[in-house]
Amino acid sequence: MTTDQPADADSSSAYRSAWEAWQAQLAEVHAFFLDGQKLHPTALKGLLNREARAKARYDAARRQLLGIDED
Repeated sequence: MTTDQPADADSSSAYRSAWEAWQAQLAEVHAFFLDGQKLHPTALKGLLNREARAKARYDAARRQLLGIDED
C-alpha cells in the first residue's frame, strides 16, 4: 500500500475496532493508576492482561493496515 492508496475496508474496520477496544482497556488501567480506583489484586492482574491482549490486537491490526509483515 502506498500513501495515495486508501486502505481496504476490512483492514480499516479491524484497525478501528482494535483501537477502540485498546483505548477502552487503557481507560480502565488509567482509572486504577491515575484516578485511584480500588481493585482486588486478582482483578488488577486481569485488567492488565486484558489491556496487554488488546494492545497486541491493535498492533497486529496496525501492521496489517500498513502492510507490514511480522518477522
